[in-house]
This record gives sequence, C-alpha cells and structure tokens, in this order.
Amino acid sequence: MPGAAWGQAIPEELPSADQDAVEQLRDQAFTATNAGDFATAEAYWTDLLEQLPDNPALWSNRGNARVSQNKLAEAIADYNQAIRLAPSAPDPYLNRGTALEGLGKFQEAIADYNRVLELEPNDPAAYNNRGNAQAGLGNWQEAIADYKTAADLAPEYAFAQANHALALYQVGETEDALRQMRNLVRKYPRFADMRAALTAALWVTGQLGEAESNWVAAIGLDRRYKDIQWVETTRRWPPTMVDALRRFITLQ
Repeated sequence: MPGAAWGQAIPEELPSADQDAVEQLRDQAFTATNAGDFATAEAYWTDLLEQLPDNPALWSNRGNARVSQNKLAEAIADYNQAIRLAPSAPDPYLNRGTALEGLGKFQEAIADYNRVLELEPNDPAAYNNRGNAQAGLGNWQEAIADYKTAADLAPEYAFAQANHALALYQVGETEDALRQMRNLVRKYPRFADMRAALTAALWVTGQLGEAESNWVAAIGLDRRYKDIQWVETTRRWPPTMVDALRRFITLQ
C-alpha cells in the first residue's frame, strides 16, 4: 500500500482576495480527501488548476485524488504535467510510481523511485515503494533490502516494517518474520495488517489459539482481511502469506 506525497504550495504573489479563495479551495480539497470523498477532492483540485495551471503541486495532488478512485491513466497524465513543470521535485515521481505499480508496470515504477532517491537519497517512502515494486517482480531479496532501509531510516514507519516481515516470510525466514510480526502487534495493537498476518503464520505452525485471538482482533479493526482477493491484489501480500491466510479462512 504505497503512500502518496501531497503538495501544499500556493504562490504568494496572488492578490489577497484571490489568495484567500485559493487557500479556501485547497483546504476544502484536503478536507474532502481526509473524509475519503476523492471525487469531490478531484473537483476542487481541478478548480484550483483552472486558476493556477502552472502549479506542479496542484497537478500532483489531483493525480493523488485520481489514484484513490483507481483512475490511474488520468493520474499519470497529471503527474507527467507536474514533472514537466518541476523536474527536480521528488513528490510527482513518487506518486507516479505508485500509479504505475497499480497498472503492473513495476519496472517503470522502479525507475521513478530511483529518480526520487537521486533527488532525496534518504526518502523512506521511496525505499518502501521500490520494495513493493521489486516484490511485484518477484525480486524478494531486493524487496527485503529496500524495506529494511526504509524501516532503518524511519523507525516509526510501521508499514515498512510490516512489509519487511511479510517478505521474510515469503523467502522462508519464518522465525524472523514471526518475531517481527509479534513485535509490531505489541507496539501497535490496532495494526490490523500484522494481526491478520500473524493469524495466518501462527495457524500454519499449529498455534491455533493465538491465531484465533489475533483474527478476532484483526477483523474487528478491518474486515477487508476476510476478502482474499483484496489481500492479494490491493494490499498485495506475498503469495506464501496469501496462501497461509486462505488456508486459515477455508479451514477455520
């Protein structure tokens, strides 16, 4: 689940009345985004772009709203425009990489994440996202290295640590994977992703009681983990982890 980078920049040279109107539209766009109303957010970004067509952050932000609606090709067009306007800004490359991943274009996504890392060598999101793209290609050792770097750069980046644990499970490093999953659940008790992963991994090893208790917690936090297709194609767990969860759900 790659995260999007959002731009805040609004030019200061506008007349004060226009500046106020633009800032109000921007605030409304972010409010709609935070409420999960991405179509409304997209409309606000479009209104802003009519007034400020040369603002790269606005193009990138509208792209994010479109990605959230799975309008990936249109989002990529927005990111392309943002990059044309600001070729040295890392965020549009990061965001375009996310959209490319959604289309299964993992090599192109990796190229975008590499560009981010040229511009911002210590960007943990770029490492995490590049790990996701490497995982999409089945390059698990490369993915593990990227996830570890992301987690080392940002120790509170829980999803990078989670992805690292899942990738370790995929390559058969089960004990290390379980240890990391347990640590994450202790640190973040409401982390549904790791509760669900721990459920599957524990079930496979015969630790049924602990598996069941984690499952109750996971589903109470996020019922999407009952949907194997969502876990496989949207959350994009590794195949071995998906199979373990499928077996648990089937045999439960």
